Amino acid sequence: MSTTRRDLLKGLGAGALVLSAGGPGLAQPAASGAGAKLTVIDVHGHYTTVPKAMREFRNLQLAAVKDPSKAPPKAMLNFSDDEVRASVQGQLKLQRDRGTNVTIFSPIAGAMGHHLGNEATSIEWSQNFNDLIHRVCKLYPENFIGVGQLPQSPGVSPKNCVAELERMVKQLGFVGCNINPDPSGGYWRDPPMTNRWWYPLYEKLVELDVPAMIHASSSANPNFHGTGAHYLNANTAVFMQLVTGDLFKDFPTLRFVIPHGGGAIPYHWSRYRGLAQDMKRPPLTELLKNVYFDTCVYYRPGLELLLKTVPIDNILFASEVIGAVRGVDPETGHHYDDTKRMIDTFAWLSEADRRKLFQDNARRVYRLKI
Repeated sequence: MSTTRRDLLKGLGAGALVLSAGGPGLAQPAASGAGAKLTVIDVHGHYTTVPKAMREFRNLQLAAVKDPSKAPPKAMLNFSDDEVRASVQGQLKLQRDRGTNVTIFSPIAGAMGHHLGNEATSIEWSQNFNDLIHRVCKLYPENFIGVGQLPQSPGVSPKNCVAELERMVKQLGFVGCNINPDPSGGYWRDPPMTNRWWYPLYEKLVELDVPAMIHASSSANPNFHGTGAHYLNANTAVFMQLVTGDLFKDFPTLRFVIPHGGGAIPYHWSRYRGLAQDMKRPPLTELLKNVYFDTCVYYRPGLELLLKTVPIDNILFASEVIGAVRGVDPETGHHYDDTKRMIDTFAWLSEADRRKLFQDNARRVYRLKI
């Protein structure tokens, strides 16, 4: 088996290379502590700019569920290296313009579409998209690190995902995965994430020592807008499931990243503290041994609230670029999703905490050696 990026990073250990802000091709020895070179790691990026034929393939694949004659040829996905390079130029430009170095890169969240098709189509689609993520990471190893989607399907045991999880980590060198807590697309028909239904997947995550980001896909329920409601609902719902369950007693080393700033959690932090207390559950600090939040919050006061509420050791820098909100805020003249710009204005944030937020926490949670 060929050496993967993950294997290489593990082997480099303390002598690993970190990126220079000067761009691809420049590196320096890894360092830590005050004054050391900072590698800004964005833990939440999606490949939303895939070549057009990728989406066309998916449309035909789903049409083939009812009419097998419409099944797309795999040759549709034989993209040249130049096509793949062209498709991520926007991502690379944003890295340069905003002062980030590395993006943990995953398939389009809304396009995971676990509620569409069937078990077989989900497996095929996940493998194809994970393979394309891997190609991007091979072409730009200093800019992107892979995280994959799982072949989930409503009512199908998460055990079905174990083989692809193992493949993406051991063969593709990925450092984690995205788990959809609601494969039904907004109808919540599968058990809570603390249920033993999910345990085969958690056992493999622990064995591989990789974290999972809790990320819903598109909504099939007209009551819940996908990016404006369903994603945030899922983040909030899963946290409350964790409050009421004992998952981490069974999996003390399992690591979850709850994106989008944790949904409603930081805003209602003492509601959840009080609920836990009333229900005779452990304090939230116990959950924070296993649960982390990212900074995909596109409102400066909201981002400040997150950073002043959740312990800094449990927050990972992220922007979800290029993702759900791509426009310019007319009140500030800056892009809504430029979360680094907002964080940079927080004069009260110490240098040590900035280093944790932008670099060290991601290294620790995703076991990175960059």
